[in-house]
Amino acid sequence: MDIFEYAHQNRIKQEAPLASRMRPATLDEFMGQKHILSEGSHLYRSIKADRLSSVIFYGPSGTGKTTLARVIANQTSADFRQINATVAGKKDMVEIVEQAKVTRAGFGRKTILFIDEIHRFNKAQQDYLLPFVEDGTVTLIGATTENPYFEVNGALISRSTIYELKPLDKEDIRAIILKAVYDREKGMGMYHAVIDDEAADFLADFSGGDARTALNAVELAVLTTPPEPEQEQIHITTQVIAECIQRKNLRYDKDGDNHYDTISAFIKSMRGSDPDAAVYYLAKMLYAGEDVNFIARRIMICAAEDVGCADPRALQIAVAAQQAVHLLGMPEARIPLAEAVIYVAGAPKSNSAVMAIDKAMALVEQTDIREVPSHLRDGHYPGASKLGRGLDYKYAHDFPEHYVKQQYLPDELEGTKIYEPGTLGYEKNMKERLDRLKNRNE
Repeated sequence: MDIFEYAHQNRIKQEAPLASRMRPATLDEFMGQKHILSEGSHLYRSIKADRLSSVIFYGPSGTGKTTLARVIANQTSADFRQINATVAGKKDMVEIVEQAKVTRAGFGRKTILFIDEIHRFNKAQQDYLLPFVEDGTVTLIGATTENPYFEVNGALISRSTIYELKPLDKEDIRAIILKAVYDREKGMGMYHAVIDDEAADFLADFSGGDARTALNAVELAVLTTPPEPEQEQIHITTQVIAECIQRKNLRYDKDGDNHYDTISAFIKSMRGSDPDAAVYYLAKMLYAGEDVNFIARRIMICAAEDVGCADPRALQIAVAAQQAVHLLGMPEARIPLAEAVIYVAGAPKSNSAVMAIDKAMALVEQTDIREVPSHLRDGHYPGASKLGRGLDYKYAHDFPEHYVKQQYLPDELEGTKIYEPGTLGYEKNMKERLDRLKNRNE
């Protein structure tokens, strides 16, 4: 490389976007993904020892898939080649494979092929790689935002280890933001910017675990905010960040009153059968970056506690929404959450199950119960009949409507009423059935 090429490359590096300049070069600089990259983990040891086998990195944008591949490129002694499946084709792979054969035969050095967005390759393109991955001509690193078990050929999957990268924690994003603002070598430190703690927290919340989103916002904020005249500093406030990301700055502190007030209004709106208000508070929480799993848990609790037996399907829908949230993530998760909220809010209400279990728990705690009635006890083991276990038990299915009156509660609680059915929805029908069966045997 001559002096002019060196100057050109150095200028490109300096003028690169902040998100590119801030990419870590080593594992020690890499933020997040401790579930797969903690010191001593298999992936960590493989990278450190330069003994990596074929892998596929799967996860949302901005979680470090490409960054991790470049860390591997810096760590390895292998010939590292990179292509993007959106613009590359079979011809590119053929050239890389042929060169890999030469490198392996002539220099005894392996080749690592990093394919970004590997799910974009069609089946034929993916099939072409199989024999060369299998015989070690190339070590594959694939990166995809799509579930590889659906989008990547099963044969390639079986020859690779799948690592799922997750959205970065708020703490990790916050650390990246602060480093980007104050780092003079790679970040924006030469601009003498300062960022408020509230602004850093707001951006970390908004970023949703995507480091690239946070870094782009930091760069725009620093470059477009004039310095304060007296201090000659660029002051990054929450309002500045909100303007840069074109997002309203909601007064919503996830550890303060706004959090508790909003979730309280959300639950009370569902309990009060007001789907309009319930969906509004759902939207407010989603907009503010509230944990979607937290929201899903509150919907499940409301379905069980406030709808209960009046409509048992409410809990099923709430649980299904929680599972959908886990599989989909935002922004798609907003749809099953809204569906569950609307259903729970519109369902008939009953807290009879809550009252019943609380009364039963109190009876267990306060009443001295000696034993289960003898006719209900286990009578299947040898000698049980000699002890009177299970004798005179009436099998409900032998009687009309599969019901027969007999004592089920312990002697000390005989005749105690614990469950008081409500009069709405499915529970109304259940109450009528129980009353009819009881009256039939009296």
